[in-house]
Amino acid sequence: MRLVLLALRLMCMAWFWPVTQLNSSHFPNKRRHKEQYVGETTKPKHGGRVDLKMKKLDSTKSWLIKSEQLLRIDDHDFAMRPGFGGSALPVGIDVQVESIDSISEVNMDFTMTLYLRHYWQDDRLAFPSSSNKSRTFDARLVKKIWVPDVFFVHSKRSFIHDTTMENIMLRVYPDGNILYSVRITVTALCSMDFSSFPLDTQNCSLELESYAYNENDLMLYWKNGNDSLRTDEIVLSQFFIEDFQPSFGLAFYSSTGWYNRLYINFILRRHIFFFMLQTYFPTMLMVMLSWVSFWIDRRAVPARVSLGITTVLTMSTIITGVSASMPQVSYVKAVDIYLWASFLFVFLSVIEYAAVNYFTTVEEMKKLKHAKIPNSYNATEAMAFDGCFHDTDIDLTSLPEVASTPNTERNTQARNSTVSAPTEGTRLRRKNLLKQHLSFIMSNSYMIDSYSRVIFPMAYLLFNIIYWSLYA
Repeated sequence: MRLVLLALRLMCMAWFWPVTQLNSSHFPNKRRHKEQYVGETTKPKHGGRVDLKMKKLDSTKSWLIKSEQLLRIDDHDFAMRPGFGGSALPVGIDVQVESIDSISEVNMDFTMTLYLRHYWQDDRLAFPSSSNKSRTFDARLVKKIWVPDVFFVHSKRSFIHDTTMENIMLRVYPDGNILYSVRITVTALCSMDFSSFPLDTQNCSLELESYAYNENDLMLYWKNGNDSLRTDEIVLSQFFIEDFQPSFGLAFYSSTGWYNRLYINFILRRHIFFFMLQTYFPTMLMVMLSWVSFWIDRRAVPARVSLGITTVLTMSTIITGVSASMPQVSYVKAVDIYLWASFLFVFLSVIEYAAVNYFTTVEEMKKLKHAKIPNSYNATEAMAFDGCFHDTDIDLTSLPEVASTPNTERNTQARNSTVSAPTEGTRLRRKNLLKQHLSFIMSNSYMIDSYSRVIFPMAYLLFNIIYWSLYA
């Protein structure tokens, strides 16, 4: 009995099997039609039933998967560069400088924001396209394919902007050509020479190079020659950009060989007006202020001493302020020459008054020693020899003259005699002439101020002419 029932079941299955195959072949999309859902804008009809609308699947929901399938990313090993084992892969570089953010003399570096674009061809990413249009992707796809490993030589800090997402663009063309663009801010070293500071011109460069691939694997070049470097209008506070130009060369490493290197060279000329206002003009005023003491009476000791000390301390403050804002270099800068020369003029004006005061004191002491002060000579007149009155305030001719001695008569005759110069030569004559001048100046110390009023300004003017002709 059981065998009869089993045989009937087998016959029924054999009878309905062709019908099942026929239904599945006539309705292949039956399962697909079941994937329906209520639309976002469904409205109930008058009968109270909900109208179920068919809605096509959004293609952007699986766009990344479709792109990976289209570019056949899973079919290749993108850890290898394109054309591995063959000739070097040419990679074109194109740079657009957005801004130069800062230039630091103390740290000897500069900060620049730029758009770095790479151009190369990877046949593994070629895809069929009837419209021959490129496809653009962001950083999520860049992490799955091969891109050049370009880095900045001598860079201190660098980062890729990531607001609101990473500023990375990848554009793939149907023939496999690729454009890879990155927005980067980099701080790089600039070896500056401050010998002519602040009248200097600095030549800085940003260097690009492949880190892993030498010239046998990767060939870096400027995509459009000199036009590969483009800049927006850049305005700096202390510098004027004279030139922006690209160049290229080779770099050798003893362990890994030769590498292609690209240079972004730019020449910066410093604006001088800021330093004229902050350094040069105050220094000139302090030097000229020190000359005022030449017109103050030589017996006004407090006035001349205080003026000299004030100008010296002010010059020291200016020199300290300039040195604090500059790197500690081991050579002399142009501003140092000007400041220390000006400081020397101010210091010499103080020394000049010290000499005037000394010679005046010696002269008055001699007059006191060789003069006999009468009893009627009151204390007010005697104070003239203490430096409280002018020379004209007291008449020293009224004092009795000292009796002449044989030595003084002999000296007087020697000065008045018309004896010819010694026969020992011109050297002795010059020495005697110098002694005569020194004795004349010592006996007439007020003439030192008269000479200083002309010599100091003329010497400082000559120094400025030489300085600005050399460095300006």
